[in-house]
Amino acid sequence: QVQLVESGGGLVQAGGSLRLSCAASGSIFSINAMGWYRQAPGKQRELVAYITKGGSTNYADSVKGRFTISRDNAKNTVYLQMNSLQPEDTAVYYCNTGNYYRATYYPNYWGQGTQVTVSS
Repeated sequence: QVQLVESGGGLVQAGGSLRLSCAASGSIFSINAMGWYRQAPGKQRELVAYITKGGSTNYADSVKGRFTISRDNAKNTVYLQMNSLQPEDTAVYYCNTGNYYRATYYPNYWGQGTQVTVSS
């Protein structure tokens, strides 16, 4: 089992920035990739970004150039730096860990989620 604890959500004005953090504990030897999903009200949960153990990254088109995912393997922590935030980025953001295989990310552990609200 892997436990994930997120922090860093909150309320920000459009154009502002937030940094989300997620610390993993437990069976961390099983962690291959880490990532973030988000779910806005009335919408399906969607992938925001993920990063492999080797540092390869992938982003949703809607956040490319604005969001940056990074990880500190020594601390088993993944970060999501979010710049130029827009109201459509408002959602609950979920940290996750999982496997990366054949260019696909398969999350299998999830955090509780942290709310990000962007006001116009």
